[in-house]
Amino acid sequence: MVAIHTSAPALTLRAGSDAIAHLREHGLRAADVDIVPGAAGGPKALGINGLDQAVFGDFLPSAPRPRTLIGASIGSWRFAAITMGDARTGLSRLAELYTRQRFPKGITAKDVSHRCEQMLSELLQDRDQRILHNPDYRLVIVVIRSRGLMARRGGLGLGLGLAGLIGTNLLSRRATGLFMERGLVYPRGADLPVGPLNDFTTHHVDLQADNLRAALLASAAIPMVLDGVTALPGAPDGVYRDGGMLDYHLDLPYQSDGIVLYPHFTDRVIPGWFDKPLRWRNGDPQRLRRLLLVSPSREYLASLPHGKLPDRTDFKHYLGDDAGREAYWRKAVAESQRLGDEFLELVETGKLVDRLQPL
Repeated sequence: MVAIHTSAPALTLRAGSDAIAHLREHGLRAADVDIVPGAAGGPKALGINGLDQAVFGDFLPSAPRPRTLIGASIGSWRFAAITMGDARTGLSRLAELYTRQRFPKGITAKDVSHRCEQMLSELLQDRDQRILHNPDYRLVIVVIRSRGLMARRGGLGLGLGLAGLIGTNLLSRRATGLFMERGLVYPRGADLPVGPLNDFTTHHVDLQADNLRAALLASAAIPMVLDGVTALPGAPDGVYRDGGMLDYHLDLPYQSDGIVLYPHFTDRVIPGWFDKPLRWRNGDPQRLRRLLLVSPSREYLASLPHGKLPDRTDFKHYLGDDAGREAYWRKAVAESQRLGDEFLELVETGKLVDRLQPL
C-alpha cells in the first residue's frame, strides 16, 4: 500500500512541567519510562498502531524493566495484546481482528457482546498466563461498577440512567459517582504507582486467571452497545462496564520516578467519556506533571482519508459496505507507521526536546 508522504510533522508532543524539565536534561530514555496509560477510544487505536509498534516493539524493549500499563476499554485490549507475547505480532493481530468485525443494522447488544467475546478469544488464544506473569509489564484494567439505574441490563431503565449521568456530569464530574464507581483490576505484588484516589469510590481487584477475560470484556462494555459483565470474580457484586466512562483518558495521580509515556489519539487529556464536548474540562496538570503525551498532529490527521482516525461512526458511514470500511481502516493502520518512524527518529536524534509543548 502506498504511503502518503508529507514534510509536515506527523506527531504532536506535549508534556507536563516535571516531564519537560526531565526531558530537557536527559532526553527521552527508555529506562526512565515506568508507566504507560492507554485510553478508551475504540477504533482510534488502529490509527496509532504504528506508534504502538515503535514504542513497544523497539523503544521500550531496548531497556527492559518492570513497567505498569494502565488501560481502559481498547487501551486494556492493546496492552493485553502487547503483554501476551511478541508485542508487534499481538498489536497486528488486534488491528486485523478489530478491522474484520462486522455489525449489521439491527444487531443486538447481546450479539455484539458475543462477537467481542469471540474476538477476545481469538486474540488471546491460550496466552492468558503470559499476560499474568509478564516479567516486564504489569497490566491494570480499568472498569466501572454501575450504580442505580446504570446497573440495569438495558432498555428504558438504562437509558434513563445514562440521561441522568450525562445531566449530572454537566454540573459536576465528582457527582457522577452517584452512577458509577471505579474498578482497578491488576495482579498482586508491588504497589500500584498511582496516588490516593479520593475522587470516586475505587475497588482494587486482584487480576487472576479466572477474571482476566471478564475484566477485559467489562472494560469495553459500552452501555446500550454491549451487555454489562455481571460475573467478575474477586470483585463486589454488580454490573461492570466500560472503564472509559469514568476514566476516558486516564487523568490519574501517577506516581512516577521518571516519565509517564502516553501514546495517545489526541493532544488533549479528557477526564471522562461525557467530558468530550466540555472544552473547559481537561486533565489536572498536577496529576500529569511527569507525563509525555505523543499523538498524531493535525497535519497528519488532515492527510488521512476523511481527515481523521478510524472511529465508531465508520460503522454507520460504511453501513452496507464493510469492504470499504475495512480498506479504509487498513490504510489508516499502514499510514500509522509514519507515526512510529518519526517517534524513533526524534528519540535517536534528540530532536524530541525541540518539539515539546506544554500540556
